[in-house]
Amino acid sequence: MVSPADIPTVAVRDLPKDGVALLDVREDDEWAAGHAPGAKHIPMGELPARVAELDDLPDDQPVYVICRSGGRSARAAAWLNASGWDAVNVAGGMGSWKQEGRPMVGDHPGVEPEVL
Repeated sequence: MVSPADIPTVAVRDLPKDGVALLDVREDDEWAAGHAPGAKHIPMGELPARVAELDDLPDDQPVYVICRSGGRSARAAAWLNASGWDAVNVAGGMGSWKQEGRPMVGDHPGVEPEVL
């Protein structure tokens, strides 16, 4: 079992502003309420079956994995790393993303994006 200390982790404030391969592993309703522009969405429970969808991400940089607060993304990053990917957990998740003032979009026109 991988210890949380063994999972590469980065704070939102330390992420580059552009060009990051970001994987959001939250559920569909969380994603629809608000997510990072350009992120790829694969709910954590579907990741093993859909991991091939990550093949279109740049392979010269890590996949940064995000959820609401960092728990699910840490587990997903650990699984990805064990499966041969270079994955980094985003500490604090979308809650920190919003606090840092990073852009968000939602799937509901006219509704301010939010973190569920």
